[in-house]
Amino acid sequence: MLAATMLAPSFARAEFKLDPRFTDTNGDMVADAPSDPAKQLDPDTLIFAYTPVEDPAVYAKVWAEFLDHLAKVTGKKVQFFPVQSNAAQLEAMRAGRLHVAGFNTGSNPIAVACAGFVPFTMMASKDGAYGYEMEIITYPGSGITKVEDIKGKKMAFTSETSNSGYKAPSALLKSQFGMEAGKDFEPAFSGKHDNSIIGVANKDYPAAAVANSVMKRMIARGVIKPEQVMTIYKSQTFPTTGYGYVYNLKPELAAKVKEAFFSFNWEGTGLQKEFKSAEPPQEKFIPITFKDTWAVVRQIDDAMGVSYTCK
Repeated sequence: MLAATMLAPSFARAEFKLDPRFTDTNGDMVADAPSDPAKQLDPDTLIFAYTPVEDPAVYAKVWAEFLDHLAKVTGKKVQFFPVQSNAAQLEAMRAGRLHVAGFNTGSNPIAVACAGFVPFTMMASKDGAYGYEMEIITYPGSGITKVEDIKGKKMAFTSETSNSGYKAPSALLKSQFGMEAGKDFEPAFSGKHDNSIIGVANKDYPAAAVANSVMKRMIARGVIKPEQVMTIYKSQTFPTTGYGYVYNLKPELAAKVKEAFFSFNWEGTGLQKEFKSAEPPQEKFIPITFKDTWAVVRQIDDAMGVSYTCK
């Protein structure tokens, strides 16, 4: 199995910047709250969405205790919004229909730039360790034992906004192995990490790029067996899902949302049961900043020439 070094491909460059409708007076790289109270959101019901990596129905139960806590701290009704895709989640926040959310690693920059997302926390272990790696996986007997063996075959990605499901593997395949989708191998987009993982386990895809945190949770739940897949590449560590709120939420309400995350007791909850199987285990919420924590992800976007032009 290979270990990655810092990605340094020579693609077109694209500088991160917020959509012109946002302002950033303090240089923290996220949108400022509107100074005009009339432009601030104070909804009766807060809508929450978790990044669409697996069956939304499963995660409605996983997040149930937290959402009850969020409702108690904010004094608002809270509704779980089961988004089916990254695009739907982004559009919902941009349109003002989504107030609090967890966006996956790769979607964070575009959510910040185009939807006014303000990430402030992510999951970590009790001692503050966090992160996941992108892994390229195959199945035993596929004929693939190293990355170069993917040439001429099909490789599954998740979606173009995903860091580990598309952007990071595309960058490293280009920079380290001289391989490009459509030229050296056939790309397929499964839509979600669990689809890619199950697809490899069931031998539908010869190879796939996935977040190993999702794979570990699926193995822990018995969705797939460890012996059904094998890893041929493992990347550097990336930050996990970033949680935050939409920029124009009333500042007092935004402060209550932050309070809810940092005061939540994980013990015995669906969150603890679901995320303790991660490595490192995810057992609490820790403070982060988009400017610092997501620097490595923006570097990959920059290397790939990702555009932050909002449609």
